[in-house]
Amino acid sequence: MGESKKQVGVLGLGRMGAALAGAVLGAGHDVVVWNRSPLKAGPLLDRGARLAATPAEVASADVVLSCLSTYDSQRAVLEAALPKVLVNLTSGTPAQAREAASWASAAGIDYVDGVIMAVPQGIGTAQSRILYGGSSSVFEAQRDVLSVLGEPVFLGEDAGLAALYDLALLGIMWSTMAGYLHALALVGTEGVEPSTFTPMALPWLSAVGGFLPGIGAQVASGDYETDVSALDINAAGLGLLVETSRTQGIGSSVPAAVRELFDRAVAAGHGAHAIASVIEEIR
Repeated sequence: MGESKKQVGVLGLGRMGAALAGAVLGAGHDVVVWNRSPLKAGPLLDRGARLAATPAEVASADVVLSCLSTYDSQRAVLEAALPKVLVNLTSGTPAQAREAASWASAAGIDYVDGVIMAVPQGIGTAQSRILYGGSSSVFEAQRDVLSVLGEPVFLGEDAGLAALYDLALLGIMWSTMAGYLHALALVGTEGVEPSTFTPMALPWLSAVGGFLPGIGAQVASGDYETDVSALDINAAGLGLLVETSRTQGIGSSVPAAVRELFDRAVAAGHGAHAIASVIEEIR
């Protein structure tokens, strides 16, 4: 790698931390790793990584990647390490990321906060995307290393933005998965197998995804007028889904929660408006 070769420190060797270290090693960088349980470092040491006995031994690295279980467990490790440049890839809330950025600034540490939108097996592949917020100069200076991990997406100077996007995107995922599992339970009451139903669900999800830009535009404008599908019709449909779920003998908690939200929006005067108007109740 010539002049672009760097020494990269990695704090934390859980599944994700080990994947990060492995990707950086594979790109030809020098890697020094630390983990509370040194035994986890074995496979990486076999590939040429160096094991640090203490977090402080990674301080001299050009950049340190931190991927520990929580922000709370991370703080003592970072205080012991005091790296020059820190890219924090520990999951948390926007407030935790901003507090960590403030601490890093006071400690003289150049800081970027990131969230990984991939599973460990995807790190280093085209399917991996990592969102970042914080110092733009640090991000640009370390782009060569960060690009090894996955597509780097810089969201802005606010260190909390990556965590905010992460939780917003995961909320979509979790809601979608819950809806899918409810659907499987519902059709399963009549003996329909997932392998039969799922091919119907996939194009439907793609079609629903096509609605999002229009919904977003309505939210941005505050104009919820529609001639397509009014909220009261959808609220009534949710009522049918809740009733059928109970009749078929399965739980109704997933659609019931959405029905309660839609019903509140209808009661607030949005019955003739588009589904986008529900955001007023969420807010």
